[in-house]
Amino acid sequence: MSLVTPEFGLLFWMVVIFGIVFFLLAKFGFPIITSSVEKRSDKIAQSLKDADEIEARMAAWKVEQEQMMEEVRRQQSAILKEAADTKTRIVAEAKEEARDEAGKILAQARTEIAAEKESALRDVRKEVALLSVQVAEKILRHELSEEGTRQAFIDSLVDEAGKAEMRS
Repeated sequence: MSLVTPEFGLLFWMVVIFGIVFFLLAKFGFPIITSSVEKRSDKIAQSLKDADEIEARMAAWKVEQEQMMEEVRRQQSAILKEAADTKTRIVAEAKEEARDEAGKILAQARTEIAAEKESALRDVRKEVALLSVQVAEKILRHELSEEGTRQAFIDSLVDEAGKAEMRS
Protein backbone atom coordinates (compact mmCIF):
# COMPACT_ATOMS: atom_id res chain seq x y z
CA MET A 1 0.00 0.00 0.00
CA SER A 2 1.42 3.20 -1.05
CA LEU A 3 0.19 6.58 -0.04
CA VAL A 4 1.39 8.25 -3.16
CA THR A 5 -0.64 5.90 -5.36
CA PRO A 6 -3.63 4.78 -3.32
CA GLU A 7 -5.62 1.71 -4.25
CA PHE A 8 -9.18 1.83 -5.40
CA GLY A 9 -10.62 0.45 -2.15
CA LEU A 10 -8.83 3.03 -0.05
CA LEU A 11 -9.92 5.72 -2.38
CA PHE A 12 -13.54 4.47 -2.23
CA TRP A 13 -13.65 4.43 1.55
CA MET A 14 -12.00 7.83 1.75
CA VAL A 15 -14.70 9.25 -0.57
CA VAL A 16 -17.46 7.53 1.46
CA ILE A 17 -16.06 8.81 4.78
CA PHE A 18 -15.56 12.25 3.27
CA GLY A 19 -19.16 12.21 2.07
CA ILE A 20 -20.45 11.18 5.49
CA VAL A 21 -18.34 13.82 7.25
CA PHE A 22 -19.40 16.40 4.66
CA PHE A 23 -23.07 15.41 5.09
CA LEU A 24 -22.82 15.64 8.90
CA LEU A 25 -21.02 18.95 8.67
CA ALA A 26 -23.54 20.25 6.14
CA LYS A 27 -26.47 19.05 8.27
CA PHE A 28 -25.21 20.07 11.73
CA GLY A 29 -21.92 22.00 11.55
CA PHE A 30 -22.35 24.49 8.71
CA PRO A 31 -25.68 25.92 9.98
CA ILE A 32 -24.10 26.53 13.38
CA ILE A 33 -20.94 27.97 11.82
CA THR A 34 -22.89 30.17 9.38
CA SER A 35 -25.27 31.36 12.10
CA SER A 36 -22.26 32.17 14.30
CA VAL A 37 -20.61 33.97 11.39
CA GLU A 38 -23.86 35.84 10.65
CA LYS A 39 -24.29 36.73 14.33
CA ARG A 40 -20.70 37.89 14.43
CA SER A 41 -21.22 39.84 11.20
CA ASP A 42 -24.41 41.39 12.58
CA LYS A 43 -22.64 42.22 15.83
CA ILE A 44 -19.75 43.83 13.91
CA ALA A 45 -22.22 45.75 11.73
CA GLN A 46 -24.12 46.91 14.85
CA SER A 47 -20.84 47.88 16.52
CA LEU A 48 -19.85 49.88 13.43
CA LYS A 49 -23.28 51.51 13.39
CA ASP A 50 -23.00 52.30 17.12
CA ALA A 51 -19.47 53.63 16.57
CA ASP A 52 -20.76 55.88 13.78
CA GLU A 53 -23.58 57.12 16.04
CA ILE A 54 -21.11 57.72 18.87
CA GLU A 55 -18.79 59.52 16.49
CA ALA A 56 -21.70 61.68 15.28
CA ARG A 57 -22.70 62.40 18.90
CA MET A 58 -19.11 63.25 19.75
CA ALA A 59 -18.97 65.64 16.79
CA ALA A 60 -22.25 67.22 17.94
CA TRP A 61 -20.91 67.45 21.49
CA LYS A 62 -17.75 69.04 20.18
CA VAL A 63 -19.79 71.63 18.30
CA GLU A 64 -21.96 72.18 21.38
CA GLN A 65 -18.85 72.46 23.54
CA GLU A 66 -17.39 75.04 21.14
CA GLN A 67 -20.64 77.00 21.29
CA MET A 68 -20.65 76.81 25.08
CA MET A 69 -17.01 77.94 25.20
CA GLU A 70 -17.84 80.85 22.90
CA GLU A 71 -20.79 81.76 25.12
CA VAL A 72 -18.57 81.54 28.21
CA ARG A 73 -16.00 83.78 26.50
CA ARG A 74 -18.71 86.30 25.64
CA GLN A 75 -20.02 86.23 29.20
CA GLN A 76 -16.50 86.55 30.56
CA SER A 77 -15.86 89.50 28.25
CA ALA A 78 -19.15 91.10 29.30
CA ILE A 79 -18.35 90.56 32.99
CA LEU A 80 -14.86 92.00 32.57
CA LYS A 81 -16.25 94.99 30.67
CA GLU A 82 -18.91 95.52 33.34
CA ALA A 83 -16.26 95.26 36.06
CA ALA A 84 -14.08 97.82 34.25
CA ASP A 85 -17.08 100.13 33.82
CA THR A 86 -17.98 99.71 37.48
CA LYS A 87 -14.39 100.43 38.50
CA THR A 88 -14.34 103.55 36.33
CA ARG A 89 -17.69 104.69 37.71
CA ILE A 90 -16.62 104.08 41.32
CA VAL A 91 -13.33 105.93 40.78
CA ALA A 92 -15.22 108.83 39.15
CA GLU A 93 -17.72 108.91 42.01
CA ALA A 94 -14.90 108.83 44.56
CA LYS A 95 -13.14 111.70 42.76
CA GLU A 96 -16.39 113.68 42.63
CA GLU A 97 -17.01 113.04 46.32
CA ALA A 98 -13.44 114.07 47.09
CA ARG A 99 -13.91 117.28 45.07
CA ASP A 100 -17.20 118.00 46.86
CA GLU A 101 -15.63 117.31 50.24
CA ALA A 102 -12.60 119.45 49.36
CA GLY A 103 -14.96 122.23 48.26
CA LYS A 104 -16.89 121.99 51.52
CA ILE A 105 -13.67 122.00 53.55
CA LEU A 106 -12.36 124.95 51.51
CA ALA A 107 -15.63 126.87 51.96
CA GLN A 108 -15.60 126.13 55.69
CA ALA A 109 -11.96 127.24 55.90
CA ARG A 110 -12.80 130.47 54.04
CA THR A 111 -15.70 131.08 56.40
CA GLU A 112 -13.49 130.46 59.41
CA ILE A 113 -10.76 132.70 57.96
CA ALA A 114 -13.30 135.47 57.31
CA ALA A 115 -14.64 135.11 60.87
CA GLU A 116 -11.12 135.18 62.31
CA LYS A 117 -10.27 138.20 60.13
CA GLU A 118 -13.43 140.02 61.29
CA SER A 119 -12.64 139.15 64.90
CA ALA A 120 -9.08 140.36 64.47
CA LEU A 121 -10.30 143.61 62.87
CA ARG A 122 -12.75 144.16 65.75
CA ASP A 123 -9.94 143.56 68.23
CA VAL A 124 -7.68 145.98 66.35
CA ARG A 125 -10.46 148.61 66.17
CA LYS A 126 -11.15 148.17 69.85
CA GLU A 127 -7.48 148.58 70.67
CA VAL A 128 -7.22 151.62 68.39
CA ALA A 129 -10.30 153.11 70.01
CA LEU A 130 -8.90 152.50 73.48
CA LEU A 131 -5.56 153.97 72.51
CA SER A 132 -7.30 156.95 70.90
CA VAL A 133 -9.36 157.52 74.04
CA GLN A 134 -6.26 157.24 76.21
CA VAL A 135 -4.32 159.62 73.95
CA ALA A 136 -7.25 162.05 73.87
CA GLU A 137 -7.57 161.82 77.64
CA LYS A 138 -3.91 162.60 78.13
CA ILE A 139 -4.07 165.47 75.65
CA LEU A 140 -7.19 166.87 77.30
CA ARG A 141 -5.66 166.56 80.76
CA HIS A 142 -2.59 168.35 79.60
CA GLU A 143 -4.62 171.03 77.77
CA LEU A 144 -7.20 171.43 80.49
CA SER A 145 -4.78 171.58 83.33
CA GLU A 146 -5.33 175.32 83.61
CA GLU A 147 -8.60 176.65 85.09
CA GLY A 148 -9.39 179.14 82.32
CA THR A 149 -8.87 176.71 79.50
CA ARG A 150 -11.04 174.18 81.28
CA GLN A 151 -13.94 176.66 81.66
CA ALA A 152 -13.70 177.73 77.99
CA PHE A 153 -13.78 174.09 76.84
CA ILE A 154 -16.85 173.30 78.97
CA ASP A 155 -18.65 176.33 77.56
CA SER A 156 -17.89 175.30 73.99
CA LEU A 157 -19.20 171.76 74.70
CA VAL A 158 -22.42 173.14 76.16
CA ASP A 159 -22.88 175.40 73.11
CA GLU A 160 -22.35 172.47 70.73
CA ALA A 161 -24.84 170.33 72.67
CA GLY A 162 -27.38 173.13 72.51
CA LYS A 163 -26.91 173.57 68.76
CA ALA A 164 -27.23 169.79 68.21
CA GLU A 165 -30.48 169.78 70.21
CA MET A 166 -31.92 172.58 68.10
CA ARG A 167 -31.17 170.77 64.86
CA SER A 168 -32.99 167.63 65.93
